[in-house]
Amino acid sequence: MAHLSYLTAGESHGPALITIVSGLPKGLPVDADFINAELARRQGGYGRGARQRIETDTIEILSGVRLNHTTGAPVCLKVANKDSRLDDLVKTPPVHTPRPGHADMAGSIKYLTTDCRETLERASARETAARVAAGALARVLLRTLGIEVFGFVRSILDARWDGHVDESTYASLVALRDASDTYCPDGPDGPVTQRQCAIIRQAKIDKDTVGGQVEAHVFGVPPGLGSTMHWADRLDARIAAAVMGIQAFKAVEMGIGVAAATLPGSRVHDAIRFDPALRSSPSLGFVRDTNSAGGTEGGMSNGAPIVVRGTMKPIATLLRGMPSVDLNTKLEAASAYERSDICAVSAASVVMENVVAFEVAAALREKFGGDSMPELAAQYNIYLDLARRLPLE
Repeated sequence: MAHLSYLTAGESHGPALITIVSGLPKGLPVDADFINAELARRQGGYGRGARQRIETDTIEILSGVRLNHTTGAPVCLKVANKDSRLDDLVKTPPVHTPRPGHADMAGSIKYLTTDCRETLERASARETAARVAAGALARVLLRTLGIEVFGFVRSILDARWDGHVDESTYASLVALRDASDTYCPDGPDGPVTQRQCAIIRQAKIDKDTVGGQVEAHVFGVPPGLGSTMHWADRLDARIAAAVMGIQAFKAVEMGIGVAAATLPGSRVHDAIRFDPALRSSPSLGFVRDTNSAGGTEGGMSNGAPIVVRGTMKPIATLLRGMPSVDLNTKLEAASAYERSDICAVSAASVVMENVVAFEVAAALREKFGGDSMPELAAQYNIYLDLARRLPLE
């Protein structure tokens, strides 16, 4: 079974962030420009801090690629840190007063130290640049099979965009999202974008931070990715774990999510019909007029778009600080300040978009295998052909 996975390494102020992606088939064209564009989007969004003006995140490919194509070996990607000062105790001093809401205190106790520095350097959301690189590389694979991913900001604080996204509209929303300072699909002059920017400006004045909700849709996924046979193989569970693994995320929903608890089954479950005109599509002609399930049933993709929503809490580093304790003296003290953002919800939407894509790509690799791109594509097409011919003789 082909197993697609990745590992990241690196600290916020270390020399670089490293991503090693294993399990890609030979012959995948590596679109470095697309990966770099996703890294640039992660650095953007209204409310980001000064760090983003220092760094220019781009990948350096260290292994696994020859003549712009994967070789089948692990792919190693490097994102260099310009602000590298981890061993400079003047510029990067020890931290003894943990920030409430951050990994500082728990990490210090776990590793039996009163210096939060080593935990916070790895816990920093700077690490997500490595995950975006991995996810963007996986998206290059998905695109060869016609699978696309669209992520955006649904809300910041109470400023919420209630627009609808589906396979026929998402392409037109990409430009609006990309023109919005907050990555909201109502565009640069939209009332929601403007309200979100105003909320972030006020938070900065108040020396506070704000969070929000982000959403990702995956289009063109055929039925049958993931498995109901073992809990760890369920696609929705894997996606949820990947999203909850993003720094500062506190909740994940698939489809209508928690709203399912407030409705009867007749208004939750997505009725099935068959449309012969769509038989050649990845859905195989099985159509849902609603998508409350968010594209998964029984831990497997069902042919509808996969819809994931993640909730990001406000960033734990406040300009005004929070009540805390000095880990050395155990006396009351204000929490330490590390240069940070007022709001990183826009960046979080890019991170979630790409980690969701990676999990879909991993499930696809497990189902269809193949050591090379032609073999993978052939197995994919054989499966769809057999599914369209059901019942098999």
